[in-house]
Amino acid sequence: MRTMLENTILQGDCVKVLRDELERRSGEPFVDLIFADPPFNIGYEYDEYHDKVDHDEYVKWSRDWMEACRDALAEHGSFWIAIGDDYAAEIRIIARELNLVMRNWIIWYYTFGQNTKKKFSRSHTHIFYFVKNAKNFIFNDHAIRVPSARQTTYNDKRANPKGKVPDDTWILRPQEITDAFTAEEDTWHISRVCGTFRERTGFHGCQMPEKLLTRIIETASEPDHLVLDPFSGSGTTVVVAADLGRRYLGIDLSENYVRQGLERLKKSQTLFDAV
Repeated sequence: MRTMLENTILQGDCVKVLRDELERRSGEPFVDLIFADPPFNIGYEYDEYHDKVDHDEYVKWSRDWMEACRDALAEHGSFWIAIGDDYAAEIRIIARELNLVMRNWIIWYYTFGQNTKKKFSRSHTHIFYFVKNAKNFIFNDHAIRVPSARQTTYNDKRANPKGKVPDDTWILRPQEITDAFTAEEDTWHISRVCGTFRERTGFHGCQMPEKLLTRIIETASEPDHLVLDPFSGSGTTVVVAADLGRRYLGIDLSENYVRQGLERLKKSQTLFDAV
């Protein structure tokens, strides 16, 4: 049974929206993939949300929305969370308490990081990849396979002609290691959406790049699956999901973000249909 909550962005508290829908559906999960980029509790100025609360309050709130998302997630579903350094450890602990299984702790490296004078400049975001069932989840390796070193460097006849699944790796900045940040690594070198980029919407400062969401959605969902973003913000998740033939649901507290996200979605679909 499909939910009525699809192919739109709703204004409201994601915890209440999801719990109300679950109650309507007698507790039946209805989401195939979740990508969440919540406020980091670092004092960023959002339209409706105060992003600097007490540590314990933020952790409790994080558990509330993560639990609501987990309950809405289908047994085969996956749950991806982007988070900063300050609360990455807490998010990992909450996920364990909610019986979510971690598949990867990905480091998304980006240029134009914060400039600091008394500590190393921050130029990354953590992306957790969780699943609900360790033996039943979607991972479309064919969508993300890349040429392996056996193919490109060693001309090894044992190489799989289809390439390899990306590695789990640590690496320095690409300017310092010329052959670093290749596509097969899980330290993803994808630029943030800077102010001069054509992709920039202008109404939301924390905009995820479409390239990053494309990789996640192609990896962890199938066409016609339902993709949820509980903090829709600039609308990147729903735009990419729609372009990739997925159903989608965005939720955001801000009426302004919802309105402009829907406008972005409409423009994107108009361009997509014209291609």
